[in-house]
Amino acid sequence: MTFLFAINPVSGGRDKSDWEAGIRQFFADLPHAVHVLELNGKTDDELVRQHIALHQPDRVVAVGGDGTIKCVGTQLLGTDTVLGILPAGSANGLARELGIPPDIEASLNVLINGTPKPVDVISINEGDICLHLGDIGLNARVVKHYQANNWRGMFGYLRAVIKALQTRQLLRVEINLGETCVSRAALMVVLANARMYGTGAVINPDGDMSDGQFEVVIFRRLAIWEILKLFWRYRPFDPRSIEIYPATSISVETRRKAYFQIDGEYRGRINQLKAAIKPGALTILVPPEVAP
Repeated sequence: MTFLFAINPVSGGRDKSDWEAGIRQFFADLPHAVHVLELNGKTDDELVRQHIALHQPDRVVAVGGDGTIKCVGTQLLGTDTVLGILPAGSANGLARELGIPPDIEASLNVLINGTPKPVDVISINEGDICLHLGDIGLNARVVKHYQANNWRGMFGYLRAVIKALQTRQLLRVEINLGETCVSRAALMVVLANARMYGTGAVINPDGDMSDGQFEVVIFRRLAIWEILKLFWRYRPFDPRSIEIYPATSISVETRRKAYFQIDGEYRGRINQLKAAIKPGALTILVPPEVAP
């Protein structure tokens, strides 16, 4: 097979030289062709497209965090080319969701022995996609602080959380779920294709990336017991604090512009959003025991 590795050198604030060395060492005695592309953070989409066209790889591997995975995965939507993941970001939420191990050797083994798994993708405003989790409100503000201050790791994320909580505000949101319309005051609204954030917080306990739908999670208020459930996975949530609605397409409107993020990337402030599921639009390599 031919592999193309797209490495984000700054993802997670960690040096990726060990990852590249590990890749080359792992494949040194194997009968596969390996090409390495270093992303630059400016023209990544075009670079990935060019190298896919040049090398015609069987598997394209994102080496980085959720943002890198999304960048690479976008170029593979609707194709037969399989996406591989080497989790080299800060939180690695999507890799954790899919059971991909965090160490180099084990995650490289998944590229050879893993099982291709079709997963759903959420189309956002007809020009963007969400593979993992996107949200409006409190967490998006956390992501903004985290990125704007170039904070790294879990300590940096905690600093961003504290800063966001100091200025938190309720949003007035209208959510059209097709047969149901919901009007709420909420701290945030999550579009959940998966179950958990990279922190391990399980915001969507019944989420399944291959079930042909996503969930809309409305976080209405901070309640200590409900927050504990996020990390210890007790359920169901108290609907006075957290509501969950399954959906295949929705529209969301906020009374004023709100912070918005997709897959850990801050997208600015918006007051309108449309989302729809694209079933099985991307194929990702996962450990065999995770594939069913």
